[in-house]
Amino acid sequence: MSVDVLEAPAKARATSLRAVWPAIFGLSVVFLVEMLDNSVLNVALPTIARELNASASDLQWITSGYSLLFGGLMIAFGAIADRFGTRRMMLIGLGLFALANLAVLAVRTPGELIAVRAAVGITAAMTAPGTMALCFRLFDQENLLMRATGVISSVGLIGLAAGPTLGGLILQVLPWQTLLVINVPIAVLAVLCIRFGIPADRPEHRNSAPLDLPGALLGTATIILGLWTATLVVEDGWGNTKPWLAAVGALLSAIGFVVREKRTSHPMFDFALIKRPQVSASLAYQGALGLGLAALTYSVTLQLQLVWGWSPAEAALGNLPQIITMLALGPFVEKIVDKLGTHRAGPLGAAAVIAGLLLYALMGRQGYAWIAVALVLTAAGMRVVMIIASVTVMRGLPEDRQSIGAALTDTSQEIASSIGLAVTGTIVAAALTGSLTDVGASPHSFENAITMATLALTAVCTVMVTWAARRAAS
Repeated sequence: MSVDVLEAPAKARATSLRAVWPAIFGLSVVFLVEMLDNSVLNVALPTIARELNASASDLQWITSGYSLLFGGLMIAFGAIADRFGTRRMMLIGLGLFALANLAVLAVRTPGELIAVRAAVGITAAMTAPGTMALCFRLFDQENLLMRATGVISSVGLIGLAAGPTLGGLILQVLPWQTLLVINVPIAVLAVLCIRFGIPADRPEHRNSAPLDLPGALLGTATIILGLWTATLVVEDGWGNTKPWLAAVGALLSAIGFVVREKRTSHPMFDFALIKRPQVSASLAYQGALGLGLAALTYSVTLQLQLVWGWSPAEAALGNLPQIITMLALGPFVEKIVDKLGTHRAGPLGAAAVIAGLLLYALMGRQGYAWIAVALVLTAAGMRVVMIIASVTVMRGLPEDRQSIGAALTDTSQEIASSIGLAVTGTIVAAALTGSLTDVGASPHSFENAITMATLALTAVCTVMVTWAARRAAS
């Protein structure tokens, strides 16, 4: 069935966020858990290594296993949700998510914890596409959608900022398993809010096409191998054979996915969706933001600790201007868009991101004040563009494709962020003769490499946002 003849979404009834506050609260909680998961557990890695006798490789899989499955499975679960029911998929995913986290109480070995984290990643991927898709079920007015999106994302940002501190405080009085078990009551709360606050799935608004299982498997393999390639590049560099093998696997899977989707009569993902100006422009914006965020966050953290000698806690505080700006600007995005329009607000926000990246690349080594200004500029621009892009891409899709659309948005940013980390890590590694811990011996080489990497990614971001702005205006 052509996407152009699909039935338009039904008009939503809510005229304010207050009218549907249980649903907004439930979706916010879901997003909060997704943002918190790895950041909170990272605080406990030394404790886990000691109590479970885990190796460095084990710790790597405990964190990356979750990330790879979470990022790799979102599109597949988005396609399933469009067919099976977005709300139903969210409720099932939350139930399994609670059970997966509860299973940590039975963990006795690193391998068992890796398996638990893998299960948590899979179940989190089941819930992720539904957050935005269900939000769009509540409202019809674009200003309310932007307001709701701002609230949901703000809750996640608060969790991202407070997560490591909260995790550290919990570890002072409770065992590390608490960091996962605490997700159980949170998931139950989200189930209740969504169950009673969001209307049930309507059969006529589901995608009636059969699920393309081979396409889903090939697409998932492509994303997981692509993300794994980026991870291996940062950790081992291109001199190791593992990144090359993963990259070849990702390329072959991608070719197989495209061939499969072009030939099957019921593709998992209809490429015609990406041809829509609203959708393609929004995805380009999200990808550019992913690159920019990776370039800045990774580089600033390394510079503060390895060159300037800041402690991890001080470096975390050094990145706070970014999160504080995003939180402070959130309530005003709707007003900015209302005054300027999306066709002006989007490019303006993107220009702020580019300006922040350039400022950091050219002046970041001169003092923290320049870094703080760069963080504020990029955060302000990202906040505006993220909300606009999220709402716009969903607006450009029929209701029976919104779950996969939401998954595509999140995945595009996840992949772009991984690419940004890989590029930065590659350039830094090429500039250093030793390991990252030896940066103090050659700080200028490290800073030059950071400047080069940031400028390279800024150039790519500029091309992407320029194309996106022109595409959106077409």
